[in-house]
Amino acid sequence: MQQFEQLALEGGPAVFPDGPPAWPPSDGEIREALQRAFDDGSWGRYEGPHGRALEQALRQWLAVDHVMLAASGTMAVEMALRGLGLSAGDEVLLAAYDYSGNFRCVEALGAIPVLVDLRPGSWCPDTELLAAAISPATRAVLVSHLHGCLAPMRAIVELARQHGLLVIEDACQVPGATVDGRLAGTWGDVGVFSFGGSKLLTAGRGGAIVTSQPAIHQRAKIYYDRGNQLAPLSELQAAVLLPQLARLGERNARRAANVARLLELSADLSILRPAPPAEVGDRPSYYKVPWRFVVSAGSRVDRQWLIAAARAEGLALDAGFRGFFRRGPRRCRTAGDLRQARHAAETTVVLHHPVLLESAERMAAVARVFEKISHSIQARVSHA
Repeated sequence: MQQFEQLALEGGPAVFPDGPPAWPPSDGEIREALQRAFDDGSWGRYEGPHGRALEQALRQWLAVDHVMLAASGTMAVEMALRGLGLSAGDEVLLAAYDYSGNFRCVEALGAIPVLVDLRPGSWCPDTELLAAAISPATRAVLVSHLHGCLAPMRAIVELARQHGLLVIEDACQVPGATVDGRLAGTWGDVGVFSFGGSKLLTAGRGGAIVTSQPAIHQRAKIYYDRGNQLAPLSELQAAVLLPQLARLGERNARRAANVARLLELSADLSILRPAPPAEVGDRPSYYKVPWRFVVSAGSRVDRQWLIAAARAEGLALDAGFRGFFRRGPRRCRTAGDLRQARHAAETTVVLHHPVLLESAERMAAVARVFEKISHSIQARVSHA
């Protein structure tokens, strides 16, 4: 009888005994950036050279006319919504599986979230269902690229133009990704980025909105200016983001290559169903690598057990978002039964990105974790 490794959860040795790699990593360029901010005194200023340099770098990289830095990605989403001129009673379409802050930002304006289901197997909204959800009160679409899964922005923008809607593109998880050959965050009327502590570009907190439409920029600026900036990014944060932005392309390429290796090594595992392949012309970037957990009949294990088993092996695996399918009619309008969003909320597991910058051998070790767990589940089924 073939013997398999015992899970760390059950007393066996962990594949990664030191746990997952830290984020952000130790980085000499960031240390130097902090030293420069100390030496020039900009670390204590309201505004200074590093923030201006970051804004200029983002304008050049994204080929947009206007960039506004903010204290968080969530604040940037609200600024973007206000920049579009939305107000109480306006409807905003968004996926029923998304980051909770996006729903709350719509509510903060007194606007009405309208929940739309996902494409089957995806983590992005179904374009046909977006079209069916439009009402006379609908003013905008808020679309997120999640877990490396890229929304079909060309189709969404074309739909929005046909109906006179505005588009907010949330690229917080995917800086540097391209959709149909164009950088994520530049398809909509306004794009949003996050520099939160776990993000691919990290400053602990922070965000930005980007647009080439002067009216959007001006409305957001008026809201943001209270005699001082309402929720600014600091000079220290801007300083540490600049060297990361310069290395983003190189790091995204390494992450993508390692995701391809990992998916190939894990292709035969029946417990994990990966995202659909990227469309031709799309190039994802990976803040999280997603799967749907497939429960084996008779195994008596659930998603939380899978996550606990992976974490015991030293792997940073988590559940996905909770989704909004339980939200009541006093807070939102629901378009359809949201069965795909419910399924995503109940089955999604995501691998955190820091390990994706490591070696091909480490990817083999990650796949080994999933293999150990799969064998344990199979053993439970056979002994049931």
